[in-house]
This record gives sequence, C-alpha cells and structure tokens, in this order.
Amino acid sequence: MSYLLVVLLLGGALAWWSERYDSTLPAKITLATLTLVSGLFIRLVYPLVTEQTPFAEGSSLWLMTEAYTWIPRFGIQFSLAMDGMSLLLVGLTLLLGFVAVVASWSEIEHRAGFFQANLLWTLAGTVGVFLAVDLFLFFLFWEVMLVPMYLLIAIWGHEDRSRAAMKFFIFTQASGLLMLLAILTTAVAYVEQTGEWSFSYMDWLDQPLIGPTASLVFLGFLLAFLVKLPAFPFHSWLPDAHTQAPTAGSVILAGVLLKTGAYGLLRFGVGLFPEVAIAFSTPLLVVGVVGVLYGAVLAFGQQDFKRLVAYSSVSHMGFVLIGVFAWNPLAWSGAVLQMIAHGLSTSALFMIAGALQHRLHTRQLEKMGGLWRAMPRMGAMAMFFIIASVGMPGLGNFMAEFLILAGLFQAWPLMSALAAVALVTGAVYSLSLLQRAFHGPLADEHTTLRDFSTMDMLVLGVLAFGLLALGIYPQPVLDLVTPTLTALSTMAGS
Repeated sequence: MSYLLVVLLLGGALAWWSERYDSTLPAKITLATLTLVSGLFIRLVYPLVTEQTPFAEGSSLWLMTEAYTWIPRFGIQFSLAMDGMSLLLVGLTLLLGFVAVVASWSEIEHRAGFFQANLLWTLAGTVGVFLAVDLFLFFLFWEVMLVPMYLLIAIWGHEDRSRAAMKFFIFTQASGLLMLLAILTTAVAYVEQTGEWSFSYMDWLDQPLIGPTASLVFLGFLLAFLVKLPAFPFHSWLPDAHTQAPTAGSVILAGVLLKTGAYGLLRFGVGLFPEVAIAFSTPLLVVGVVGVLYGAVLAFGQQDFKRLVAYSSVSHMGFVLIGVFAWNPLAWSGAVLQMIAHGLSTSALFMIAGALQHRLHTRQLEKMGGLWRAMPRMGAMAMFFIIASVGMPGLGNFMAEFLILAGLFQAWPLMSALAAVALVTGAVYSLSLLQRAFHGPLADEHTTLRDFSTMDMLVLGVLAFGLLALGIYPQPVLDLVTPTLTALSTMAGS
C-alpha cells in the first residue's frame, strides 16, 4: 500500500521537473503515474475481491495491513490498513484522478508541471487519509492534501481565486487543528490508562475514552469532519472554492476531498466514540435534514453553473450525514453508496461546467441556451448526469438515497419525510439547469462550438457505467463494506 503513496509523490515531483522541457510532458507523466498506481492497486486488491482471500490474520475487518516503526518514543507508526470501505474510496480517488487529468489537458497552460504535481500530491494525501490507521499519520495526510489543493485554487483558479483559496484553507485548517487537539488529548488519555504511548486506531478501540473527555474529543473530530463534508452551517467555503477552482480542482474537491469528511465520521467518529455519537445523533440528524433542504433551495436560485452544482453537493452530502447518524446499518450502506455515486455524478457535472466555461468564457446560465444543438455529445452526457443527480431509479444516486431514507424511516419517519422533500426540490433545480443551458434557442455566436472529444466521451462513459452498475447491481459494493459496517454496529451495541 505504501507503494501507491510513493509513486504518486514521486510522479508529482517528476511532472514538475519535466515542465522545463515540454509543456505537454507533465500531463503525460501524470497520466502514466496514475496508470502505474492503478495497476499496482488492481494487482493488490484483485486477489482479495475475486478469490475471496481471507482477511488479515487476527482481524475480521481488515483486508490487509502494513506497519513500520516511525517515532517509537511516542508510539507513532507508519501504519496503513485497507478494508472494503477504504478500498472503494481509494479506487474512486484514482478513477477521478484520470478525470481530472483529462479535464486539465487543454485548460492548463501556465506552469503545467507544477499544476500536475499539486494534483498528484493532493491525490497522494487523499489516498493516505483513506489508508492511515495511525491517527498521527492520518492527521499528516489530512494536512498534506490541503496545501496542494489550496495552490490549485490560488494559482490556476478564476477571477476571485485568492479569496476563495484563503477561505478554503482557513476553514479546513482551523477545523483540522481542533482535530489535532482531539488526537493529542486521546493519546494522553491512552498513556494514563496503559502507561504507553500509542496513536494506533486499533489500540484506541481497545481502550475507549469515557465520560466528559470523550464528548469533548468527539466534538473536535466532529467539527473537522463536518467542515470537510461540508455540513450546514460550515459549508460557506465550498461554493466559492468550487466556483473559482480550475476544472480539475473542482473534480477532485467534489469527488474525493468531501468524502474524507464522510469517511472520518464513520471510521473515527462512530468507530471510536459510538456512545457519544449516539447521544449527538438527534441534533446531527436535524443538521443533516436542514442541510439537504437548504442546499437544494439555494441551488435553485443560482445563475452560475458551477455554483449551482456546488450547492447541490451541500444537499447531497447532507444525505451522507443523515445516513451516518440514522444509526442503522441500512442507512450506513446508503451513506457509503452515496459517497461513490455523488463522486461519480458531481465530478462529471463539474467537468461539463468547466468545458462550457472554457468554450463560452462564462458560467452564467442566462448566457447559455440551445447548446445541445451545437454540442450534442455534451448535451447527452449532461442530461444523463443531471438525471442521475436527481435520483432516477436504476442509477447509483437513487439506490444510495433510497437506502438512507429507508434506514432513517425505521427510527425517524418524520425526518425521513422531510429529507424526501429534497428529492423534489433536487429535480426542480436539476431539470431547470438542463433546460436553461442546453435547450431553447441557440445564440449565433455559439453555433461553432467544439463538442466533446472521443477522450472526453470515454472518461464520462466510464463514470456513467459506474452509476449504472451501482443502480442496477450494487451488491458487490455492499458486500465489500458489510464487514466494516457490521463491526461499527457491534461497537455501538446496535
């Protein structure tokens, strides 16, 4: 597993170094790096998935583990582990890395090597977050993925990029410091209980915190993960960051970075503090339902294509928050499916939004219209992913939201009904987006626009196939995450 991280980091450095020779070489190196890492990943997980290789010895949860002594004085290890949930999210990260490279192929002309380096380093940090089971290492990767994403927005973003990048960094860095304080508090408490230092997730599971300290520590983790999700009312950095980021940055931000917050809630929030999480579940469910409705209403009022999709992410990720704190294995399964489905559909929509901005030099919907006639390939893909985002039966988003609402209904029928209203509002703003951008009269200056290339269609076709597969036959994904969710249920005593 460590090879995945090393190759991504070295590939980024090589891409940066190569820009002095050829402006097109960094993107090719990035593509080759992702191909190599994906090959390593497939070779790593293929026996586990197809041959049903037993889980790592001594564990009913982990598919594989890897650990090296790092700072023995404080019990810190370079410790990685993979279960079904992290396997899916690492796979999603690598897939959307390809999407980001294709999206940036002709868009980035200035300092292309440094751009591709930051892209690969962001992916490396994200993969590390999904694999790290030493909490000190987890925090290190959490910070590693923030700095290159800040640079992607600040250097290659659009007209108001500096403010958006600074807002993104302040929100995520401040919440990350709260998480660091929570990690250190838990480590000190572990020393007081055992006499030894350890930042291991497995060790902390064996010595859980109790009492008021547990509640305070849980809040430190919770705020960091809610900001990254992002949940209402900590969401205000997201529309600005998405709107100003380059297309590749928006793809990675929406498709991958937001999922680190959801992953953290399940892995560390629920995993380490199940009793506290149960106690906070009711207010957090209310926050989730409000976020779902709030994001949907604000999305409907947007005139900026990217900003509309950004607010839709606030709404859709609200479903993940609901799924986590519905405290039901059915809803937890839906939350994991929602992470994957939202990553696929929203990344595709941001790729389409970026392509439109590159061709039209605007994101304003009132300056669009009739674009299906000029770009039928793009119009067809936009229709598919917009319908997927609405929650059309047979596609992954529907299956995820159905499982979440079904799980929530078992405990909170009223909240389930309120959250279901967002499905209606989502259809309104999504179909309005399709109508305003791609139907109606075509302006004369748009008649010669370049349609999607074969490479663009291939990449979007892969994302579309993923949504179809999740909607029609999600069982393989559910089978992968079942051991993790079963373990969480056992920890919580539910």
